[in-house]
Amino acid sequence: MLTVAIEAAREAGRFLKLGIGKVRNIEVKAGDERNLVSEMDKGAEERIISIIRRNYPGHAILAEESGGSLAPAEYRWIIDPLDGTTNYLHGVPIFSVSIGIERRGELVAGVVYDPNQDEMFTAEKGAGAFLNGKRLKVSSSSVLSESLLVTGFPYNVTENPDNAVEHFVHFLMEARGVRRLGSAAIDLCYVAAGRFDGFWEVSLSPWDMAAGALLVQEAGGRITDMHGVPLNIYQKSVLASNGPIHEAMLKVVTAK
Repeated sequence: MLTVAIEAAREAGRFLKLGIGKVRNIEVKAGDERNLVSEMDKGAEERIISIIRRNYPGHAILAEESGGSLAPAEYRWIIDPLDGTTNYLHGVPIFSVSIGIERRGELVAGVVYDPNQDEMFTAEKGAGAFLNGKRLKVSSSSVLSESLLVTGFPYNVTENPDNAVEHFVHFLMEARGVRRLGSAAIDLCYVAAGRFDGFWEVSLSPWDMAAGALLVQEAGGRITDMHGVPLNIYQKSVLASNGPIHEAMLKVVTAK
């Protein structure tokens, strides 16, 4: 299954890279002018699903653009065909393809592909996390003030859900630096790779974090919601770290 996920991610990534600057149709989701979708998102998703269906016709699929069932399933593929759509549409080369695989509700495999850097992040439950075949390990930073963090903002950030703006300001004051790349899947992979020490976001969807969450865990990191509860990808908030700074990050997001 991991081999099929890699094949599907590469095919989608190739399609997306060839389409940079050639987008013709851009729509908004649910009337939110910040939440965009294009024919490239849909085309990449169609290619991924086609490859999965060819190999595993009986597996369930949950995909960002075409939806899917949340009913119990032996296997479910969780797909974000283009994580970083806004970047993509503006010509910013930071976006990814994310494919996670669940077995009976447990994440067992994940792939995140960055076609611009040709970086293929992969993970299998209990077998480790890898970047282009090289094993990944989270950073060793143990002090929040010496840590580099990354975050993202919900599309309705102007409504400041769950104090998203306050969290950002507080971390700016506590950490060495905070970045905002625009692709949660890449953010999580960079935590797994030790490039960032921690990541948080108040509102994500399962396809944003399914693969990346497993990568963090398999690279030796820790991932919970923003209250310290073990992560459920069907809940919105997420806080991922290398482990040593996790409690300090939780104190920041739970401070009154």
